[in-house]
Amino acid sequence: MDREIDPNRAVDFIRDNGKVYAKAKADRIYMEEYRKSLKAILMKQSLETAVNAQEREAYSHAEYIKLLEGLREAVETEERLRWEMVAAQARVEVWRSQEASNRAMDKITI
Repeated sequence: MDREIDPNRAVDFIRDNGKVYAKAKADRIYMEEYRKSLKAILMKQSLETAVNAQEREAYSHAEYIKLLEGLREAVETEERLRWEMVAAQARVEVWRSQEASNRAMDKITI
């Protein structure tokens, strides 16, 4: 590995993006829960009497589809941020291992 790892930069990234990640996760969870409410609202608005017909209408409704598209984006954002955080944590761990190896090498050469 030729590139020097800056643990401070990795920690700063985690700190700076913690709120962004939390918001992304909150948005995703809200949309997952609201999806159930929207389905119920759309089923109630349906003129159909059979529950399965109401459900079919709710699932095919433009508002429901729009919510699903938003949910897809929310999940993508949350997962991207999560893996960026994991990568930053891994950089810190790699740096720690390198530093431990360097200390061990220093003891051997002295």
